[in-house]
Amino acid sequence: VPMLSLGNAFSEEDLKNFEKKIINFLSLKVKNIFEYSAEPKIDGISASLIYLDGKFIKGLSRGDGTEGEDITQNLKTINDIPSEITAKNFPKKIDIRGEVFIENEDFKKINEKFANPRNAASGSLRQKDPKITAKIPLKFIAYTHGYVEEMNIHSQTEFLKYLKIWGFKINPFNKKILGVKNLIENHKNLEAMRKEIAFDIDGVV
Repeated sequence: VPMLSLGNAFSEEDLKNFEKKIINFLSLKVKNIFEYSAEPKIDGISASLIYLDGKFIKGLSRGDGTEGEDITQNLKTINDIPSEITAKNFPKKIDIRGEVFIENEDFKKINEKFANPRNAASGSLRQKDPKITAKIPLKFIAYTHGYVEEMNIHSQTEFLKYLKIWGFKINPFNKKILGVKNLIENHKNLEAMRKEIAFDIDGVV
């Protein structure tokens, strides 16, 4: 399953047009109030974690969206990534997707080598020696999935809840939000507290 790019919305009008496309696509006659799952977009490096029978067997970078680099051994050095999941409802095969990043306070300790936290995360994941990667304080937050077998979950909010049960960390600022007006308000609130957030963000998903 490709790792696609995100579309952008820069205004309330853009969000309204996004809703109109959903209404038209689903052929809805009555204007529904849509329920959104919104979280800050961490400015890090996307990664795809493939689990088979509960075991982490392969990790890939995003690459060009269709094909990425095998960075399994480097990802295995990150404590936030479970090597094995024994929960009964964990899918037989699943591609967990999320962001590898470095928190700002951790970056201050190593910034003589890198221009910014994102570059530090990227450079660390591309190291040929996992022992070097292990010395970098990388974090991982999960947010979605690609390919999946045998999963009975029907909403993003429910999926995030199960990610926590399965042992993954999720974005602490994730919220379930009703309607465009509340999405705008949430965006303003996050912008106001942006400097207080432990990691760099570049928008809201």
